[in-house]
Amino acid sequence: MTAQVPQQAPNNALGLWALVLRLRPVNIITGPLIYGMVVPLVFLDVSVWIYQFVCFPIYKIPRIARAPFNAFDRQELRYLDWVSKAHCSYCAYAMGVAAFASAVIQATEAYFCPIKHQHKQLAAIASAVPYVEFEEPEGFDYAAKLEALRQLQTGEHAKPPSQQV
Repeated sequence: MTAQVPQQAPNNALGLWALVLRLRPVNIITGPLIYGMVVPLVFLDVSVWIYQFVCFPIYKIPRIARAPFNAFDRQELRYLDWVSKAHCSYCAYAMGVAAFASAVIQATEAYFCPIKHQHKQLAAIASAVPYVEFEEPEGFDYAAKLEALRQLQTGEHAKPPSQQV
């Protein structure tokens, strides 16, 4: 007779207590700073929208739609728990604001100063960040993949659980 190994609940089925138990202390420390950025992000979003709404028609620059910069699609992923989905929504909003602001700034620069920079490699930095594929197979261990990508990004090697912060 073989022993039955209890199956772990999928990430999306974890309850609040299980999520609290896996919370890293560093997240508790930095969380208020990270989520406190929502105030300047909303301010930037609204300011850039007002700026282009007022100034672009004066110079006959075509307005840039805000909607294409919204990418709230990670909520569909079954391997994410509800807290991770909330984090993903926050990051999706922040990335949308940054991309929208960048597009408005580029349109402004193209109108007032359409000269190429001698050394412009801004996009190369962001493209070096590793990401998880959107579609992953059934039973995908998001937590393990996330930890591996964090180690790759930071250059750290795996630490035993007793040494993790």
